[in-house]
Amino acid sequence: MPTERERLDETRIRVTSTAVTIDAGQPIGVAVVGAGYWGPNLVRNFQGPPNFHLRWLCDLDLDRAQGLLGRYSTVRATDDFTVLLDDPEVHAVAIATPAGTHAQLAMAALRAGKHVLVEKPLASTCAEGRQLTAEAARRGLTLMCDHTYCYTPAVTRIREMLHAGDLGDVHYFDSVRINLGLVQRDIDVIWDLAPHDLSILDSILPPGVRPVAVSAHGVDPIGAGRPCVGYLTLQLTGGAIAHVHVNWLSPIKVRTTMVAGSKRTLVWDDLNPSQRLAVYDRGVDVTAPDELGLEERRDMLVSYRSGDMVAPALPEREALRAMVEEFARAIRTRTAALTDGRSGLRVLEILQAASASLAAGGATIPLTNLEETV
Repeated sequence: MPTERERLDETRIRVTSTAVTIDAGQPIGVAVVGAGYWGPNLVRNFQGPPNFHLRWLCDLDLDRAQGLLGRYSTVRATDDFTVLLDDPEVHAVAIATPAGTHAQLAMAALRAGKHVLVEKPLASTCAEGRQLTAEAARRGLTLMCDHTYCYTPAVTRIREMLHAGDLGDVHYFDSVRINLGLVQRDIDVIWDLAPHDLSILDSILPPGVRPVAVSAHGVDPIGAGRPCVGYLTLQLTGGAIAHVHVNWLSPIKVRTTMVAGSKRTLVWDDLNPSQRLAVYDRGVDVTAPDELGLEERRDMLVSYRSGDMVAPALPEREALRAMVEEFARAIRTRTAALTDGRSGLRVLEILQAASASLAAGGATIPLTNLEETV
């Protein structure tokens, strides 16, 4: 039986094509690649909405794919990726395979004229990510990253509040994502967990605010051969700061994010279903020197504000279903998705810079905003 690498090599040379027109009332034919950890979630969500018609599930383990679909499913299973590319009724491909295979599979699908949804990260390197975004743009195809957390009701509300100025100017972003998790064999904890927080940061920041540099520290206390505990510090435009803590070895599970602004501070506790979001009108007010008298200009006047806490009501909605609906919207309208290839490239650049920082003992690595050059 051919190895995974041999099967991937078969897809390198393809006859190029452009996007197929999809009629307004026609479901988007989609194929899911990968029946492992995340693939079943995609299968379930593509089978639900009328926008899609799930046609294929592809996995190198054909028995696993067939077992996932069940005996009576009309969705076909295959272990040959090229079958999906040759099917004219497949308009889009969703890739949920190991990270090292993302770029090659996605490029083959784009060259076959398919819209592409890729699990995080977009690719293994920035160079691969740029090639994918450029190819999608050249062919007029949708390239989207499944940064699922960006489609949760909580993140949607945070983004709305920041963009509306409800929190004021961003001062800091602090995120903790720790638990006793699976130690991955091919990537470290930063590449495994931090894309969630980095994609959230990318999604919620208001226009004109973005990361400009990153430093990273990590340790491997169990001898796994890669960092199992990691800390990222990002410098943002305007002097703000973002901090991300990820950990595979914590005995407790914590998923909290704090976003502080000049007006209010927001706390998101993803593990608290009764109060996921809390907005605090509490903080520090500083009187500018030009508002002070001559005798007082030597000292800034700091006062503490102690206002109300508000817990906004959030709708109950599955984030993955919202992501799938966004994929359909982007395909049909030919407009960028919220987490399109460019946003995936921005996250990828931070991850690659973080790896460089780790190798340099925590040195600060500037970010060049690669997506603007695509």
